[in-house]
Amino acid sequence: MSKKPKVLVVGSFVMDLIVTANRFPNAGETVFGDGFKTVPGGKGANQAVQAARLGADVTMVGKVGKDSFGDELIASAKESGVNTDYVFRADNAPSAIGNVQIQKNEEGTENRIIVVPGANLELTLEDVAFLKDVIGDFDIVILQHEIRSDVNCFVAKIAKEAGVKVMLNPAPYAPIPKELLACLTYISPNEHEAADIAGIVLESDNDIDTAVSKIKEMGVRNVLITLGKRGCAFCDGKSKVLSGSVDCGEVIDPTAAGDSFMGAFCTAVAMGVEIESALQFANCTAGITVTKMGAQTSLPYLKDVFAIMEKNGFNTKHFEILK
Repeated sequence: MSKKPKVLVVGSFVMDLIVTANRFPNAGETVFGDGFKTVPGGKGANQAVQAARLGADVTMVGKVGKDSFGDELIASAKESGVNTDYVFRADNAPSAIGNVQIQKNEEGTENRIIVVPGANLELTLEDVAFLKDVIGDFDIVILQHEIRSDVNCFVAKIAKEAGVKVMLNPAPYAPIPKELLACLTYISPNEHEAADIAGIVLESDNDIDTAVSKIKEMGVRNVLITLGKRGCAFCDGKSKVLSGSVDCGEVIDPTAAGDSFMGAFCTAVAMGVEIESALQFANCTAGITVTKMGAQTSLPYLKDVFAIMEKNGFNTKHFEILK
C-alpha cells in the first residue's frame, strides 16, 4: 500500500468515570477508594483513536449528547487525528457513561464496568444512510456492540457490497444476527465472548479450536480470539496462528486493551500486512496500553509501538508508511 489506510469506525462514545480501590465492594457495602478521574472512552472511539495515533486515516461515525461530556468526547477524538465531521448530537439523550471500578492489590489488577449507553443507542439508520455513497472510499470498517444492531447490519451490508473489509468486535456480548455474520470479513471476540457465541467454555487449546470452528460455521471467514495474558488465536480456515502477548511492564489498568489491540490489528490488515506481523503489531500496542491508567489516555502512538517491536525483535518495515 502506497498510502495510509483509510479506516471507518461506526460505534460508541463513552465517558469513563473511573474509581480505583484496593478491593471491590460487596453487595450493600461501602468501601473507600483512592482515586477518581473522568477519561474519554467507548469501544468505537477508543478503536478510532488508537488507529489514528498509529498513523491511519480515520473517520468516526457515532452520536453523543448535547452536554459537556459530548464536547469532551468529540474533542479527544479530534485531538488524536480522528475525523469527527460525522459525529451527531442527540436531542433527547445524554452522552454515554461508563462506571469503571478498578481493584488493585497484591493479587493484581481487575476491573468491572457498567455502561449506560445514552446517545449511542440514538444513532439511527437515517444518520448512517449517507455512508452508502462513500463507504467504498475506505479500506476497512470496524463495528462493535455498543450501538444498535440494525445500524451494524446496514453498515456491514453496504461495506460488503462495496468490497470493503468488515471487522466486528462483538463486545459486550449480544446475539449476532445471521445477516450481520454473513457480511463480516473478521470477527474478534475475547475468550468470554467467544464462549458465549460458540456455546462452550474455553478451558484448553482444544476448546479454543472448537470455538473457532463453531464460529466459522456461522459464516465468518476469519476468526480472531483474544486471550488476555495468553495473547490471541487467529484462524482463516486454512491455518491457525497463535501470537503471544507482549510484556511491556506492570499492568496498571486493562480497561482499553482490547480496543487498542483492535485498532492496531485493523490498521495492519487494512494495509495488507500478513497476519503474523499484524498480530505482533497489535499485541505490542495492547501491551503498552495496560501499563497506563484510563482508556484513551493509555493508547500509545506509533513511535512507542515501534520501540517495543524493535525491543522484541519484530520487523517494523511493513508499517513504515504510517509514519
